[in-house]
Amino acid sequence: MTEPDQDRRSDLHRVRSTSFGRSVTAYAAARPSYPAEAVAWLVPPGARDVVDLGAGTGKLTAGLVALGGLRVTAVEPDECMRAALSAALPDVDARRGTAEDTGLPDASADVVTVGQAWHWFDPEAATREVARVLRPGGTLALVWNVLAEGVSAWADAYFEIVHRGDTLDYSRREDPVAGPQVGPWERTEVVWTRTIRPEELRALAASRSHLIAMSPPDRDVLLAEVDALWRTHPDLVGRTSAELPYVTRCWRARTVTAP
Repeated sequence: MTEPDQDRRSDLHRVRSTSFGRSVTAYAAARPSYPAEAVAWLVPPGARDVVDLGAGTGKLTAGLVALGGLRVTAVEPDECMRAALSAALPDVDARRGTAEDTGLPDASADVVTVGQAWHWFDPEAATREVARVLRPGGTLALVWNVLAEGVSAWADAYFEIVHRGDTLDYSRREDPVAGPQVGPWERTEVVWTRTIRPEELRALAASRSHLIAMSPPDRDVLLAEVDALWRTHPDLVGRTSAELPYVTRCWRARTVTAP
């Protein structure tokens, strides 16, 4: 890849990483939460203070709160996303900050979690910051909900529509890139399904950064194709809801060196 191509991809990455605040209502309503089994795995026994980094509207934050017994701090740079989190979880300490500059004190957390966001960060700088915030032996825990491919024909058709022309890899099969301050990775997966209705599927598609960054006419074309699945796909015709298959992929690693 040439340097101009790299610059264009970097610019696109920055635009998309900050796009979600423009669609916060759709994001909060349409994006799924995380299975309780996956959230529990992210937090080792004995942990008390947890920082949810890049917390968005609080999808993962809510799961952490539901575990009970944790002091949860949410860090989110986007004001609209942070406001939605605070409205949904008024007892959570929600702060402005980035993965690379959280503004949190040194050695103030046992666990730092990141849901659906590590790929938007500078992994080297973010790992340094996480290691600074974590207490010795603390845990960095990453999680993604991704559509399970090859399980459902209609879901695969939906996947093809919403990722058409997208250059990001959504499989999350490889270990995340991180700095030398943490490692090695442990990993687990949770397979599950979500019952979804036509209007929810459209909203889910509209919440994707790929679509948010599109021109309105191009976005409308793809959303119309999503709507048409319920009228044309043999597995959906005549149905008012369907099961959308997911796999939640989780990683965790402890700090291994001083920040």
